[in-house]
Amino acid sequence: MAHDGQDLSMTHSIDTLNLLSLTQATIPTLDDLLSQAKENLRNTVSENGRISARKIEENQTFAHGVAWLATYVESLRQMHIWGTNLSQNGAFGETETLILQIAFGEYLAQIFGGIAMNQGEVIRPHDFGLTPADIAAAQTEAVTALLQRGNTQDARTRLVALMQDHSANVTVGHSGLDEDLEMIREQFRKFTVDRVLPHAHEWHLNDELIPMDLINELAELGVFGLTIPENLGGLGLSKASMAVVSEELSRGYIGVGSLGTRSEIAAELILCGGTDDQKSHWLPKIASAEILPTAVFTEPNTGSDLGALRTRAVRDENGDYQITGNKTWITHAARTHIMTLLARTDPDSTDHRGLSMFIAEKNPGTDADPFPTPGMTGGEIEVLGYRGMKEYELGFDQFHVKGDNLLGGEEGKGFKQLMQTFESARIQTAARAVGVAQNALDISMQYAIDRKQFGKSLIEFPRVANKLAMMAVEIMIARQLTYFSAFEKDNDRRCDLEAGMAKLLGARVAWAAADNGLQIHGGNGFALEYAISRVLCDARILNIFEGAAEIQAQVIARRLLD
Repeated sequence: MAHDGQDLSMTHSIDTLNLLSLTQATIPTLDDLLSQAKENLRNTVSENGRISARKIEENQTFAHGVAWLATYVESLRQMHIWGTNLSQNGAFGETETLILQIAFGEYLAQIFGGIAMNQGEVIRPHDFGLTPADIAAAQTEAVTALLQRGNTQDARTRLVALMQDHSANVTVGHSGLDEDLEMIREQFRKFTVDRVLPHAHEWHLNDELIPMDLINELAELGVFGLTIPENLGGLGLSKASMAVVSEELSRGYIGVGSLGTRSEIAAELILCGGTDDQKSHWLPKIASAEILPTAVFTEPNTGSDLGALRTRAVRDENGDYQITGNKTWITHAARTHIMTLLARTDPDSTDHRGLSMFIAEKNPGTDADPFPTPGMTGGEIEVLGYRGMKEYELGFDQFHVKGDNLLGGEEGKGFKQLMQTFESARIQTAARAVGVAQNALDISMQYAIDRKQFGKSLIEFPRVANKLAMMAVEIMIARQLTYFSAFEKDNDRRCDLEAGMAKLLGARVAWAAADNGLQIHGGNGFALEYAISRVLCDARILNIFEGAAEIQAQVIARRLLD
């Protein structure tokens, strides 16, 4: 098909300026399509002029599909902005052009043909209440050009040929970050290559805790105080820097990339909800890793329903608290020093309004005695992946917490305080997902080059090349959506929607990359000795923690209707 005089069928990639004009013209069309889908959803789930929670639940697939549609639209918007900025800076080369056109070609095809919310659930235009006439109206010249010539076999093959010129220590395509953030990336990529990658698979196979020596090195690099203000012992850097560091560390091993999550959550809780004394006392210790924190929120049989928590905190005659109850899926619980612990202080409450947050002190454990603190017991939960810190079930029986360690000094604020941390936590989780996906690509690319079958490298077979190309493209899409949410946070703009989208998409991209990477390995991928088996196990958790994909889509859908 010709567009603006160009024969698109004769090239691997679309001319840069023409491509950017096509992507720019497509965004308003997608916004209109999303607006129509949202309006259809609003009409479906409204009752007496108000959004009905019951009707949203009854129409869950519809609502979650709109969340995915919105995520795709925002992803393509950010990809267009990425390409435009690179073009203006003279950094939009052939690799970037191919990534952008394949991204638009593939995601447009899914928007009009069916978005895979997971392997078994595909949401299609008619599920949004869109009619054939609505779809026809959206098939503009720009959309049609990108659908026909964006994601082609020639484009994917050429992208993979260019990818082979890249070192395994760099990303495919320009990240679009400024020089300072790229310097941070390079620093942590070098650290990961030198100190993490040589040991990651052994730690996983042996189900070992990440060595304290490595944690101390991370502390010296400032990992645990990245976003803590300088006057409170941290580096005072941006959330974007946190995303870059999390991505590169997770590219080596998700366990290492997730060590900073504990500190990020604890620090954010204290910064947003703590008293001045709590900030000055705890934050410098967290930043230096003098103390290691863990988050203690989830309970058996409650999962994502935090408002149903039953763990009780009863105030005694001394003004301190005695905590009784059970918690589960607590990461890095044994050798940490403090717990940000959510418990119910109002015994008459039945929802989130009776919850309070505590900075609960404990003694670090050992292998022989993991939970030596009185009033506290625990047992390890054996897991497929996401090892290196270990998961635990915890029991509390009259566990003592100082009254001064009630976060903010006021009861009943715990749920609100926790909600304030979700933006940063989900940005960080999205960055971890990008890192895991990138690790899958790194491993699989090298294997496809080295492995010979039928007299040639695997990478020369089109379907192997297709998998590698789509990994690279979707990683860049998830990366740009993650960076966008981090920049929004850094500019003090509400970004729970954007962070949720980044986490939702990033988790799916990580799983797809790991799954396709294992497929490239064939039978060897199923062998524990190959690193891709670890990456597959690690990738699977990303769709569950920090808000399962279904919960994440629910939250996004509800925000879209605000």
